[in-house]
Amino acid sequence: MSVAYLILGFILLVVGGEFLVRSSVALSFKLNISKIVIGMTVVSFATSAPELLVSLQAALSGSPAIAINNVVGSNIANIGLVLGITAIVGAIAIDKSFYRLTWPVMMLFSGALYYFLWNDNQLIAIEGLVLFVALLIFVIYLIKSQKATDDLEDVDDALAVVSNFKIGIWLLIGAAALYFGSEWLVKGATQIATSLGVSEAVIGVTMIAIGTSVPELAASVIAAAKKEKAISLGNLIGSNIFNIGSVLGLTSMIKTIPVTEPLILSRDIFWMLIFAALVLVLGLIPKQHEIGKIKGFALVLLYGIFIVLAFKG
Repeated sequence: MSVAYLILGFILLVVGGEFLVRSSVALSFKLNISKIVIGMTVVSFATSAPELLVSLQAALSGSPAIAINNVVGSNIANIGLVLGITAIVGAIAIDKSFYRLTWPVMMLFSGALYYFLWNDNQLIAIEGLVLFVALLIFVIYLIKSQKATDDLEDVDDALAVVSNFKIGIWLLIGAAALYFGSEWLVKGATQIATSLGVSEAVIGVTMIAIGTSVPELAASVIAAAKKEKAISLGNLIGSNIFNIGSVLGLTSMIKTIPVTEPLILSRDIFWMLIFAALVLVLGLIPKQHEIGKIKGFALVLLYGIFIVLAFKG
């Protein structure tokens, strides 16, 4: 039954990713804002929903290690696994806004999370509020700062005349498919991991993190295959920011999240910071401003090393 959940979860996530990308591109036409903004708002909110539900449920049910490591592991998987595989499917061009805005903001949120957890071994309501308000400010600034004509080339013109009703239906189908697909994928993965006798923290940073990152993988690979590269990169970076600002921000506002596993602060969160920093390095080395197949393979390989070390403890 665990394998069945995995297969059904994957199918739904691919379907959900397709509908989400189509509705996002159509929405970018309607609102006359850039595709990268759509990728970092609509798509990021929808694909971060599984992390939010899993983390909130884990915190409320007395499993704080899963709540934190789900986000930490998901942010690692977004870059190491999702960005790596997406780059293998199609080279990803890095635009100037990545260097000026989105990457620094991702590092700022990552650093803030580390400080808040290191400071008192917990994430309390006021810290969660700071993260969430900072996210809202970032989103508002992002929308206001983008030019109406940015990144609108090379888009399926047919999506420009899609009705508002159809866009709404696509968004609902995409969000529902991503939600149920993630739930089933996480359920199957957790059952398999539990049968292997590994800890909650390991399950959170590996199996559950990969499961809740599959929406990003589906949406990004589909976007890259369709040459919607602004959405592909914007979705990934945006999702990492959203995971910290909204998932852990909102969860800690509802219930304080204590650090119960020392490895979260001594190992896992440093992996998250390393992967986040690595994206900038890859963008600056030849071929500059692009992440292609070789760099993608390197990311996936490094992610594999992380998974092996996590299971070895």
